[in-house]
Amino acid sequence: MEKQTVAQYFDFLASKGFRLEEDAFRFVRFGQQYAQASDALTIMALEWTLKIQRQFDGSFFLSLLEEWQKQQLATRQQVHLFMKEKGFIGE
Repeated sequence: MEKQTVAQYFDFLASKGFRLEEDAFRFVRFGQQYAQASDALTIMALEWTLKIQRQFDGSFFLSLLEEWQKQQLATRQQVHLFMKEKGFIGE
């Protein structure tokens, strides 16, 4: 399976009718570089930001990305467990 890039994920969101402003895209790219995060981790942080905040929230996104990078999370399972432990999702 080919890995998805952040730009491809933005295209995917747009195809589903969820359009983010160009500023959001630039901030996501900035956050990815700042946190030195992979495309996969960046996409997961964006997904969780949109799920929880119901809109793009740059500070929430960056907080997630930085914390996950610090915790060395790399898989969806690890991220899901982290979010569960922090109380963002129920049992």
